[in-house]
Amino acid sequence: MNTNKHSPSKRRLLKGMALTGLGTLAAGLTACKPQAPIAADSSAPAAADHVHSNLSYPCYGPHQAGITTAHQPFGIMAAFDVLAQDIGALERLLRIITARIEFLTQGGELQDGDAKLPPAGSGILGKIVKPDGLTITLSVGASLFDARFGLAAHKPRHLQEMRDFPNDKLQAAWCDGDISLQICALSPETCQNALRDLIKHTTQLALIRWSIDGFLPKTDPGTAARNLFGFRDGSANPDVSDPQEADAVLWTGVASNSLDEPAWAKNGSYQAVRLIRHFVEFWDRTPLQEQEAIFGREKYSGAPLGHKNEHDVPDYSADPEGKTIPHDSHMRLANPRDAEFMRRHRLFRRPFNYSRGLSKAGQLDVGLVFICYQANLADGFIFVQKLLDFEPLEEYISPFGGGFFFTLPGVEQGGFLGQSLVALVK
Repeated sequence: MNTNKHSPSKRRLLKGMALTGLGTLAAGLTACKPQAPIAADSSAPAAADHVHSNLSYPCYGPHQAGITTAHQPFGIMAAFDVLAQDIGALERLLRIITARIEFLTQGGELQDGDAKLPPAGSGILGKIVKPDGLTITLSVGASLFDARFGLAAHKPRHLQEMRDFPNDKLQAAWCDGDISLQICALSPETCQNALRDLIKHTTQLALIRWSIDGFLPKTDPGTAARNLFGFRDGSANPDVSDPQEADAVLWTGVASNSLDEPAWAKNGSYQAVRLIRHFVEFWDRTPLQEQEAIFGREKYSGAPLGHKNEHDVPDYSADPEGKTIPHDSHMRLANPRDAEFMRRHRLFRRPFNYSRGLSKAGQLDVGLVFICYQANLADGFIFVQKLLDFEPLEEYISPFGGGFFFTLPGVEQGGFLGQSLVALVK
C-alpha cells in the first residue's frame, strides 16, 4: 500500500472530500476559534507613503533597465503593432520611444504650450513627473522582421511567434506584436502615466495591440512574492544581481549558449510573456496536501517538501521514487537540477499577478503575467515549457495570450534603442 500523502490516489480521494464540502467543514471547525480583540492603530502613515518617489534607475548602458533591476510592485505589459512602413519611419519611432523613456524614467517638469492645444502630459502625476522607480523595457517581435523594413536577414536566431502548447487556449487579440513594452514602477499611476505618454507620442507610428496591468503582493525581504494560488513564485530564480550570473543566464552574445546570434544583438535578451488565467475557485476547494504536491513546496514557508526553508536545494537523487517531492510536481519538472540543465536551460522570472474583475461566466478573471528573460529562447522558456506539458497544475490554469520578443541591447546617451539594428539597413 502506498503511504505517500502526495500520491495520485490520495489526491483523488481528498479532492472528492473537498468537492463534497467535507474538507471545507473540517477547516471551518478549526478556524472559528475566538480571537482576542485587536487594538486599532491610530498612527498615521509616514508622509513618504503619500508621495511619488524620486528613485530613478539609469536608462543608459549596455543593457536596458527593467531586467536585473529590483522587481517593482506594479507593472504593465503591452504590445504594439508598428504602423511605420519604411526604415526611416521605424527609426523615428525608436527615437521617440527612447526620448520618452529618458524623460519618464528620470523625471522632469511638463511644459504646456497654448491652452487651446492638448497639455504636455496626462496630469495624473501633476506637473512635476517624478521617476518613481520607473523602468520601461523595449523588445521587438518576430513580425518586425518582415518585408517592411529589410530586416529579415538580421532577425535574432531563435525569435519566433508564440506557438500553442498542449494546454493553451491562445486568443489572437492577446498574442504577439511588433514591439513590446514592459513598464514597471513603484505605483500603478506611474505605470499608467508612462503608457499614456508613449501612446500619445507614437500614435502615428504605432497602434497598441494589447495591454494588461500587473501587481506583486508584499513579501518579506529575501523571499519570493506569492502568486494568486498562494505559493511563492520564483524561489529558485538565478541571482542576476551578480554580473557573472547575469552573463551566464541573460545576455545574448555573452552567455555560452548564445554565441551564434547576430553581432548587433549582443547584450540583448529574449523575453517570453505568457498571460495565464488561474481558476482560483477550483483551486481554493483543493486539499492543501494536493496543492503542495502539485507545486512540490510547502504552501506557507515555500520550502521544498521535506525541507525547512524556501531556498533549500532539494537533492532529487536522494528521492528517486518521488515519495517526498513527486516526479510530476511543478518544481521538479521545471528544474531537474542536473548539470546539463543548470548549464544551458536556466531562465530568469520577472512575473506579475493580474486581476480583471469577473469573466462572462461570473468567475474571477485573475492569474499571472508570466515574464521571463534568457539568452537563448529555445534553451530557456521553450525547453522548460515542454518539460511542463501535461503537469497536474494544468488542470487549474489556462494560458490565453502573450508573445516571444527580443529585448534590444541598451543605449548610450545620444543614441536610440535599436540603433545597431537600424544601421544595418540604412
